[in-house]
Amino acid sequence: MMDIHQILKQLPHRYPFLLVDRVLELEKGKRIKALKNVSINEPQFTGHFPHRPVFPGVFQLEAMAQAAALLAFDTVGTTPDDKTVYYFAGIDGARFKRPVEPGDQLIMDVSLDRMKAGIFKFKAVATVDGEVVCEAELMCTMRTIA
Repeated sequence: MMDIHQILKQLPHRYPFLLVDRVLELEKGKRIKALKNVSINEPQFTGHFPHRPVFPGVFQLEAMAQAAALLAFDTVGTTPDDKTVYYFAGIDGARFKRPVEPGDQLIMDVSLDRMKAGIFKFKAVATVDGEVVCEAELMCTMRTIA
């Protein structure tokens, strides 16, 4: 378990781009289960779409990547600092099964497939009310910046 205060210490993201509200389960080196409450008050809904608000697919992928980052940091036993950046290295097999709307609670299940040469590969699935809404294989890497 990890609350928003612990998440803020781990992830550099801030409003409006912090997309993990709570960690429900965390198995070191294996998997993480996290949630994002989707609210009509978020700025993307003013333009996506005014007549029918839909949580963008790229935001779903980003939310899963942020959960993956929390798993990666826990796995290697590090707390990122101002010189560490966690980047996407690739996204494979992304599929969107149904729209995510305001009021939905996005549950992200992310498992670590492998970690090699600084590249992490994850299998990620997001659900709403037990129904798969998004899935993808995510590749991420940590880099030190000057």
